[in-house]
Amino acid sequence: MALSGVEIFKHLPKTNCKKCGHPTCLAFAMKLAAKQASLDACPDASEDAKKLLGAAAAPPIRAITLGTGDKAVKVGDEICLFRHEKKFFNPSVFAVAIKDTEAGDAAAKKIEAVKTSEIDRVGQKLRVEAIAVIETAGDPAKFAGVVKQVVDGAPGVPIILVSKNPAVIEAGISHCADKKPLIYAATAENAEAMAKIAKEKKASLVVAADGLDALAELSEKVKGLGVEDLVLDSGARKAKDMIEQYTIIRRAAIKKGFKPLGYPIISFVGRDDALSEAAAAAVGVMKYASIIILNNVEKWKMLALLSLRQNIYTDPQVPMQVAQNVYKVGDAKESSPLMITTNFSLSYFIVRGEVENSKVPSWLAVMDNEGLSVLTAWAAGKFTASKIAQFITESGVEKNISHKELIIPGYVAILSGSLEEKLPGWKITVGPREANGLPTFLKARA
Repeated sequence: MALSGVEIFKHLPKTNCKKCGHPTCLAFAMKLAAKQASLDACPDASEDAKKLLGAAAAPPIRAITLGTGDKAVKVGDEICLFRHEKKFFNPSVFAVAIKDTEAGDAAAKKIEAVKTSEIDRVGQKLRVEAIAVIETAGDPAKFAGVVKQVVDGAPGVPIILVSKNPAVIEAGISHCADKKPLIYAATAENAEAMAKIAKEKKASLVVAADGLDALAELSEKVKGLGVEDLVLDSGARKAKDMIEQYTIIRRAAIKKGFKPLGYPIISFVGRDDALSEAAAAAVGVMKYASIIILNNVEKWKMLALLSLRQNIYTDPQVPMQVAQNVYKVGDAKESSPLMITTNFSLSYFIVRGEVENSKVPSWLAVMDNEGLSVLTAWAAGKFTASKIAQFITESGVEKNISHKELIIPGYVAILSGSLEEKLPGWKITVGPREANGLPTFLKARA
């Protein structure tokens, strides 16, 4: 039974040291009771308290790590049903499926697609994180051969072994047992054999069943066999079933504390039509799928899906920001123009992109306004003449340029007069209101 905040508080140090990030131990206890904090945040909790409160403090959806090293990915560990309640923590993992009949060039092409999938969007590196090797030939040796090709061709990339035949899994895991692979899948028929492999190899294990009742029963059975790190597959393949079943699983875990369904979800969204596959994958991202298996990872498809995932898993309470600095765009020289904008990520990357399109090397001063856009920051009093002048003065940009001209966004043209007063000797030029006007504006000055 879940403990109340007051009951949890009795076992905390009661020092109100704030090391956990909360003002008092009671406030921290309330967060623990609401599954909105981890007991690990309290460095002074006793071992007895950790044992006693472990279940109460554990997140309703178990955390699972796939792979090892710097390419390892974490799924699960979620604490809310809707992101605006707090945020979603661990983004969905995208994996490309490679059938064991695709050994050789076909597999190599997909491996290369994963290795070159990384994109840079608003300062974050996004990529396809995993590869799923799928048994279709019924030949353990052929399956193991593709697993080895993946391990050799994509070092460090997490691997998912997909077969319901324990012998096939045994053959494949022999090449990646030290890589913390995910095994798919334990069923009612093979649960004991699959659990034995997962336990011996310290691998995570998918439990697969048709329907939520059978799934809950099977997860309890496999857990009883000694495997703690589980992933769920309810059998949903149509978008309608995914939305319905994944929502029920998430709600049962978060709102009801139903442990048999308190695990990450894996979703197979492969379709013959690439657009349909992208749409199904988008449903998975938005409705709680932690691991999404695709047939192919074309650039256009992944750009859309990675962007969607980034937006869903961004903290809605914290604007995306870039570091305050003066950035070189192109081969900027002493005579190159100097512009200023705020550190809201989208503002920065849109402005930078347009400056790059202009082919005019420039200096771009990015001022910390707590991640607000130009107009919002100005309205909030965070992008004022005084603060801009202080930033420009303290940035040391004058050492890099041979002129004293600052181009400000057209939306804050009202600041030009006061800026010239705050920056004696400087010329303040009003630039375009919209970033897409920068190429024409800069070329006309070149």
